[in-house]
Amino acid sequence: MRGITVTLYDRTQTGTDALNKPIYSETPVSVDNVLVAPASITEVLDQTNLNGRKGEYVMAIPKGDTHEWTSGKKVSFFGTDWRIIEMPEEGIEWLIPLSWNKKVRVERYEQG
Repeated sequence: MRGITVTLYDRTQTGTDALNKPIYSETPVSVDNVLVAPASITEVLDQTNLNGRKGEYVMAIPKGDTHEWTSGKKVSFFGTDWRIIEMPEEGIEWLIPLSWNKKVRVERYEQG
C-alpha cells in the first residue's frame, strides 16, 4: 500500500498589518506517501456537531514525518486546496503497524 504526494503549505510570519494582525507567507512543501480517504458519515456528523466544520477527508501521515500539521494550514491534493481543521491525532510509532501514525482531518479551502 502506498499513499500519494500532497502539498503542505508551511507558514512563516512576515510582519503585521495595520490592525497588528500577523501577515504570513506560505511555502509549498511536498510530502510523499500520505493516505487520503473520504471521511465517514459518523466522522462528518461528529465534527459538524462539535465545531460546525465539515471535515471531508482524513489524511494518514507517514511515520517519521517532521512537518507541523497544525489547524488552519493549507494542503493541496486531487487538484483542490484544503484546510486542516484540527490538531493531528498521533499514535506511538512502534506500536502501530504499517507506515502511518498520524491522522489529520481537512475541509475544503475557500479563499476569500
